[in-house]
Amino acid sequence: MTEPTATPNESLEYRAEVKQLLDILAHSLYADREVFLRELISNASDALNRVQFEMLTNHDVVDPEAELAIHLTVDEETRTLIIRDTGIGMNRDELVENLGTIAHSGARTFLQNAAKGQGALEEIIGQFGVGFYSVFMVADEVTVTSRSYRAGDAAAMWRSTGDSKFSLFDADKGNRGTEIRIKLKEDAAEFAQPWRLESVVRKHSDYVSFPIYLDGKEGEPRPINRRTALWRQSPSSVEASQYDEFYKQLTLDDHEPLLHVHLVADAPVNVRAVLFVPSQRERGALRLTPDYGLRLYSRKVLIQDRSRDLLPEHFRFVEGVVDSEDLPLNVSRETVQSNPVMRQLKRALTNRLIKEIRTLAENDNAKYLKLWTEYGVFLKQGVIGEPGSQESLADLLRFHSSHTGADAWTDLKGYVTRMQPEQKAIYYVLGDNLATTARSPHLDTFRAHNIEVLYLVDPIDGYMASMLREFDGRPLHNVDDANLDLPANSGDAQPEGEAAPQEDFDKLVSRFRSVLGERVRDVRESKALVDSPARLVSAEDSFERDLQYLRRLMEDDYKAPAKILELNRRHPLVVHLATRIEQAPEDALIDASIQQVLDNLLLLEGSFSGSVADLVARMQQLMAAALE
Repeated sequence: MTEPTATPNESLEYRAEVKQLLDILAHSLYADREVFLRELISNASDALNRVQFEMLTNHDVVDPEAELAIHLTVDEETRTLIIRDTGIGMNRDELVENLGTIAHSGARTFLQNAAKGQGALEEIIGQFGVGFYSVFMVADEVTVTSRSYRAGDAAAMWRSTGDSKFSLFDADKGNRGTEIRIKLKEDAAEFAQPWRLESVVRKHSDYVSFPIYLDGKEGEPRPINRRTALWRQSPSSVEASQYDEFYKQLTLDDHEPLLHVHLVADAPVNVRAVLFVPSQRERGALRLTPDYGLRLYSRKVLIQDRSRDLLPEHFRFVEGVVDSEDLPLNVSRETVQSNPVMRQLKRALTNRLIKEIRTLAENDNAKYLKLWTEYGVFLKQGVIGEPGSQESLADLLRFHSSHTGADAWTDLKGYVTRMQPEQKAIYYVLGDNLATTARSPHLDTFRAHNIEVLYLVDPIDGYMASMLREFDGRPLHNVDDANLDLPANSGDAQPEGEAAPQEDFDKLVSRFRSVLGERVRDVRESKALVDSPARLVSAEDSFERDLQYLRRLMEDDYKAPAKILELNRRHPLVVHLATRIEQAPEDALIDASIQQVLDNLLLLEGSFSGSVADLVARMQQLMAAALE
């Protein structure tokens, strides 16, 4: 390829502030230089759309049979990139108007707004021509040759090096459309390589509705964009296999998604979107980036590769694309999140996603439980961090319980239907795992009266329950509450056998207090225990009990506050200890047994932090005594 040579018949000076303006456009509004190609392809697509609309009613145009397409040609040796289209084209006056708009009418306003920060630029940066000037991020010189669709208009050429002036030429161009010839800077030579152009097109402009060809030195031009935007099709016309294929191309995940959501709407906001819930959280080595967010398009042109502003953070596991014609195509794409349309898009997408997940839960429980297993922790985070989402997310929560065991799940709605007639609250117990939680002494009286208790074994579950507080008008209560308000007659179940005499039991309580000291807040008789000898309950002013499991994981030096130790006066272990104190108060096994009672409870809770060596030694002492 050779560059055109011509003598300018007109040179025009930009105003004094244009150099500063071009610096802003080239260096401040874009985070990545490759977006210049996105801008030029977007402008070419707009030109093709305009001529396509024109030809609906006007057949007297230049080259009426020309294919509506965009061609990219490169010459690596001369660092030249050419972008040409068969769009609406421009005559000399339109070149000046469109490529000089900022220079002649908007520069001062633009710069005044630029001084106020990015947010104030919204009204000016959308002007035609601003995106074009991003080419000077990579170009030493740019030449634009264009011929209008009007048969009577002559072709013209515009040239600039991005400084304070541009030149106009007469041109010899027989076909309709625009050709942009870019002399690349030395440090932008990568954009003269075919593979680099193809990667940028695939990333930013893959779904432009017109074909984009890469012209090689030999052979036929090769199309490099897919063109068919699946999200802009009617959901009824898309096969399930097409969604799966698109998901795999989008994410490089070999597995099919658990769920897809296809949203097409024009009000209250224009939106075309396809969202996916992956089948697993970790997707292997081909998962190229740990970043999250949806791909945001406007008119099938990529605006943001990872937009985090389209869904709440707790849905960050969702993949997909969103396209809205209500979003402007301009250089403010890096700050598009400030656009009010984004809030409407977020609301529409979030509501539809929750609706589809709820429908999945109702119609395909097995598949929903797969989703819950992978992403339940994210939904819990939504309950914690998004108070406005609690009502919609509460239906999606799943728990094991004292009724379901470890092999099944329940939702809160199902729990409510199984509540006892006099039961006013939803009860839960915190634990480290299902096995130990199921053996919690707190469950004694609940089992005796067939009152269901939810097992909360995820470290954030306690925090989530404290934030949720209620469901369907029923408060959520932790069963370790020292003053738990149980249903009527729920505390009258007692184990067989006589209770320890009051005087002996009082001596035992005093001995517990003396031996355990500050390890417990108090020791007293329990009114709730049936089968277990003791339990630990939180005091009324212990507001952080629901956060203790989470804090133990997050804080290396965290020490849980002391709890109240309650003793079951009728349990054989307690009765025997009380008798032993009366008969042989100096027996060393008494204090060892008292220490072991507390450590057993701490082990069940997962909060034991003492010496394991001391614990084992004590257990061996007690075992030896039992075997005598």
